[in-house]
Amino acid sequence: MLATTTPVGYAWRTLSVVSLASVLTGLGGSAINVALPEIARHTGADATAAGWILLGFQLTTTVLMVVFGRLADMFGRRTLYLCGLATYTVAALLAGLSPNPWVIVAMRVVQAAGAAMLLTNSAALVSDAFPREKLGEGMGVYVASFSIAGLIGPTLGGVLAESLGWRWVFWFNVPIGLVCLVWGAVVLRRVPPAGRDRGLDLPGNVLVLVVLGGLLLALSEFTRLGWGHPLVLGGLAGFAVGLPLFLARQARAAHPVVDLGLFREPAFAFGTLASFLNAVARMGMVFLVALYFQAVRGDDPVQAGLKVLPLAVAAMTASVSSGFLQRLLSARTLAVAGAATTTCGLLVMLAVMTSTTPYPAVALGLVLIGLGSGVFLPSNTTAILDGLPSERLGIVNAMRLMLQNTGNVVGTGLVLSIITAPLPAALHQSVFAGTLSQLTGGAVEQLVTGYRWALATMATISVLTVLACLARRKVS
Repeated sequence: MLATTTPVGYAWRTLSVVSLASVLTGLGGSAINVALPEIARHTGADATAAGWILLGFQLTTTVLMVVFGRLADMFGRRTLYLCGLATYTVAALLAGLSPNPWVIVAMRVVQAAGAAMLLTNSAALVSDAFPREKLGEGMGVYVASFSIAGLIGPTLGGVLAESLGWRWVFWFNVPIGLVCLVWGAVVLRRVPPAGRDRGLDLPGNVLVLVVLGGLLLALSEFTRLGWGHPLVLGGLAGFAVGLPLFLARQARAAHPVVDLGLFREPAFAFGTLASFLNAVARMGMVFLVALYFQAVRGDDPVQAGLKVLPLAVAAMTASVSSGFLQRLLSARTLAVAGAATTTCGLLVMLAVMTSTTPYPAVALGLVLIGLGSGVFLPSNTTAILDGLPSERLGIVNAMRLMLQNTGNVVGTGLVLSIITAPLPAALHQSVFAGTLSQLTGGAVEQLVTGYRWALATMATISVLTVLACLARRKVS
């Protein structure tokens, strides 16, 4: 159903379903970011397992997004959305029952499949339901729902891990997921799929897994094993060999994972590039800061969760406001402003980062990053999706999300490797367990050095995001 003929009341009900599910997935991710040291301590997870509790989810979501985007265009978004909610909820229940950390990784992979069904369809459902003149407002509220999760999740994760145990970091998702599932079944209409293209590029999706999996494996393990280790070399080889094969496959596939033809349009190319770079630059800030306060400053999970709240509050405020700001300024202009503000926040964090940084200085950097992200994400999404026909929303949004999530994956793997690079491999587990502050011999200062390297890298990439936004604005 075209957005121009959809009643506004249904549009807002659809937004309530999408936003509630976004809060669900956002809560799960942000709670784990803070509770990961507690999970690692109680399950005996080493640095590799702890890292892959985060990376496994992100990699799986990235690989499956375009598959589910095409399936949604072919068979209907409602069915896939409800299947995603059910899968995510059941996997959360099973993750809490896991006997060891690698079973948690496996259940996070299953959760990621459900999350991919949700994320691929969320922005497309909003874009399809809202009239063009109100799309900016709807997209702003949708993105703000992730900020609400970011506001509640860190504190919730800390409280649950401290008071009820790490298993409840997963189990609290179950009742929320059931409510989402029922409300979605009631609200979402059965609309015949607009797409008639019924093909999938399975070899292309396998190559995505090889390329991203190889890159992630190398990034996550080189500081522990060294560049010459066979596992790291194998990951790099998978990336180096798989990438040209993937591009060659996409150029001749009848139903490509990535429609390379779309990138011939400069506005789309620069918009998705900006989305990718922004994700690399800001991804993991909640996790990094929460880990900083636990591993460097010796805080417990609840204290660390409370201290990252300024980022979520600022992001939520900016996201809600962005739709109204789009009445005054174009979405492309706001995307430039948001990316520039994020860059300023990262530079502030870099400037003040020490083992004894006063909390107000950290909070200032978090607020700037939150404001920038809150403005950039809905504005950039609106600029990419606005004006597309309904039958193309699913696959184009999936491509946008795939590249954005690829940025999340690369950013997380890069940051996890950089912050531990100055430390001996034997101390990596102490970092992720949040117990490094209890050690002597300069280990904390080495970790702070890693933090400075990571922030410098993120700030540089954020500058490139601003340049991509400016280039898109110029060609448009």
